[in-house]
Amino acid sequence: MARTEYIGAERISGPFVFLPGITGVGYDEIVDVLSGDGTARRGQVVLVDEKATLVQVFEGTDGLVPSSTAVRFLGHELEIALSPSILGRTFSGLGEPRDGCGDVLGGIRRPVNGAAINPMAREYPRDFISTGISSLDVLLTLIRGQKLPIFSGNGLPHNRLAVQIATQSKLVGAENFAVVFAGIGIKHDDAAYFQRTLSSYGQGGHFVLFLNLADDPVIERIATPRFALTTAEYLAFDLGMHVLVIMTDMTSYCEALRELSVARGEVPSRKGYPSYLYSDLAALYERAGVLRNGRGSVTQIPILTMPNDDITHPIPDLTGFITEGQIVLSRDLEARGVYPPVDVLTSLSRLMKDGIGKGFTREDHPDLAGQLFASYSRVMDVRALAGVVGEDEVSPTDKSALAFGEAFENTFLKQEGDENREIGQSLDLGWQLLAALPESELSRLSMDEIEKFIRKK
Repeated sequence: MARTEYIGAERISGPFVFLPGITGVGYDEIVDVLSGDGTARRGQVVLVDEKATLVQVFEGTDGLVPSSTAVRFLGHELEIALSPSILGRTFSGLGEPRDGCGDVLGGIRRPVNGAAINPMAREYPRDFISTGISSLDVLLTLIRGQKLPIFSGNGLPHNRLAVQIATQSKLVGAENFAVVFAGIGIKHDDAAYFQRTLSSYGQGGHFVLFLNLADDPVIERIATPRFALTTAEYLAFDLGMHVLVIMTDMTSYCEALRELSVARGEVPSRKGYPSYLYSDLAALYERAGVLRNGRGSVTQIPILTMPNDDITHPIPDLTGFITEGQIVLSRDLEARGVYPPVDVLTSLSRLMKDGIGKGFTREDHPDLAGQLFASYSRVMDVRALAGVVGEDEVSPTDKSALAFGEAFENTFLKQEGDENREIGQSLDLGWQLLAALPESELSRLSMDEIEKFIRKK
């Protein structure tokens, strides 16, 4: 229901309409901005204080004249229409249909500014989500209800990896699995790639896409992940589905947040980002989880590009504090033709230990993963030594480590963009690689495991 309409603005600057201080107006409230000819544009209140009310117009302010501009306050925040029919649909960053299939009908409307799951209502995440990618499934295992970001860089194939994870992921033993994919501030060709690939995969029946383009209004970038997460919560906690949310690129989101903060006149913090960047990101990431006695779950994979490949930049730095690990993409591996270029030694899945082994993946999984980490770490040390003295001067044991490193990168880490490896296949491949090492180098394995998986091969 509409509230009061105010005619006349103090000034208009960029996408912002400045009004005098107005009582009874809420932060994030949605408005209709009316031009002199009665044409309506949608906007959102982004600042409220005693002296001024600031409205950001989604469609921009071109053609608006301060004296004839009217603002109608609608009395509610951003909402999204939800129903089971949203599966297979593609929307804009503001939840508007982009697939030509019309509005979502026959469901409910829900505010997009949801809240984090109450810690007392959470179930500890344990179940293994298969991605079909050996480096992730064996060494950086994704657990249902986890938030596991991907740290990438400009030019690295994170979009290709995101699509592969989206199309191949499954919760073993569960049929009600869905993927909500949010593109934030993406280029038009990337949006076309996401829509073409995901909409056509299995007729798109378990996907929901939100695509916010780079030339869309800044405020839409801030809204896009909230629309995606609200959709995921509806699918998970209303319909009982297990939902994987992939959001790319969170760096675009944070930059939009910084731009809006500057427009509000807020005091900047690290590298110009607002001081509340941590709490804002936490409000998004903490919407992942498994409800105790609940039917569904929300798992998150946020993807961010590190400015200048700097992992200490505020965005990856704060993200790492909030989430349960990180998957780091390596520019060196990518240059050597390894896809996906996952740097397993700088990556981590903190919940991995609770979702692998007997009853989850396979009983040999924990020890195999530990030995692969240890052996590949030694490869890095030997490569550094060989770089100084030359490969011909290192010991036979060191030469076997170098050979293991090459095989590990080119057969275990490396796979095709549409290659979907079952977990058993990935584990067996790991044992095959370890069999080429001297038994003296297998310090993380028991004699029973060496006898069962190494000597009998």
